[in-house]
Amino acid sequence: MNLKGLLALKEIERQNYDKYIVAFSGGKDSIACLLHLLELGVPKERIELWHHLIDGEPGSEPFMDWPMTEDYCRNLAEAFDIPIYFSWRHGGFKRELLKENDKVAPVSWENPDGTIGTAGGKRGKIATRRKFPQVSPDLRVRWCSSVLKIDVMSIAINNQERFKGSKTLVITGERAEESSSRAKYEVFTGHRCNSSKRTVHHWRPIHNWTKEEVWDIIKRHGVKTHPAYRLGWGRLSCMTCIFGNADQWKRAHGFAPEMVEEIMRLEEEFGTTIKRDKSIKELIKTSKIRRTTMTLKERDFSFDGVAFNSTMIVPEYDRDWYYEKYYKNTEDTGPT
Repeated sequence: MNLKGLLALKEIERQNYDKYIVAFSGGKDSIACLLHLLELGVPKERIELWHHLIDGEPGSEPFMDWPMTEDYCRNLAEAFDIPIYFSWRHGGFKRELLKENDKVAPVSWENPDGTIGTAGGKRGKIATRRKFPQVSPDLRVRWCSSVLKIDVMSIAINNQERFKGSKTLVITGERAEESSSRAKYEVFTGHRCNSSKRTVHHWRPIHNWTKEEVWDIIKRHGVKTHPAYRLGWGRLSCMTCIFGNADQWKRAHGFAPEMVEEIMRLEEEFGTTIKRDKSIKELIKTSKIRRTTMTLKERDFSFDGVAFNSTMIVPEYDRDWYYEKYYKNTEDTGPT
């Protein structure tokens, strides 16, 4: 751990937070953040996992995201006996993409008592989107990150009474080696929700970790990771993430042809492509891999979580070959 990391850890120990919120995508880096908290001795009863549903309310038909991610996250939270709360922008990615002369949609979130909170959607500019997000460090261009994740968490924190007068630490899993832009992120800083009403800080505990260190802590705890890593992805975001390479888009087309072909159709309709230099249809043609004809359901990575019901933990005697086979050589294609 470098000096910035040590100083951040000392400040976190001094603050003694009431709540530790892990922004939990279900990917390797958010899993590593959770495991790191547990290894540091943070009490489970103070930890919450928050997952933002990209395609809208729970159970929505997938438009961009992996169909099994919601079930995967629920099962992992249950395996560690840690609560998980889902939040979403109404209508998800598709509504925002197709927005025409309208305001941004409201946000809803799950409360600990089982109720649903809702806020937003009443103010803001009338605008038209009808354009896919594109690869860029600018969140106005890569709008999916801000509209469907960052803003959703902020609205959910700011509109829950339980955070007023308390100390909350938000944990996210960005790492410096992912990109030159992420290398500049602060390890420990005030969160955008920090105010006189509530103390909210932001910690990136694995910012200086390598990919190997991330996999090492996952292997140490034997966590069975999301199926995306077994299917040729090195990081978990949407199945049809804008950062995906040609091989991943070709695999996605084989696993869920209807999803990818709808995206192709909308690119043509909008006259603007996700990749600046070519359409998804053209990108797929550059892939050298064989197109799979086996859908996600046929591979038993199903919509209803069946693939996760047996166990989320790999037995210790199986971990060496399991992680070597499935994960060590995965290729990262990540944000700028």
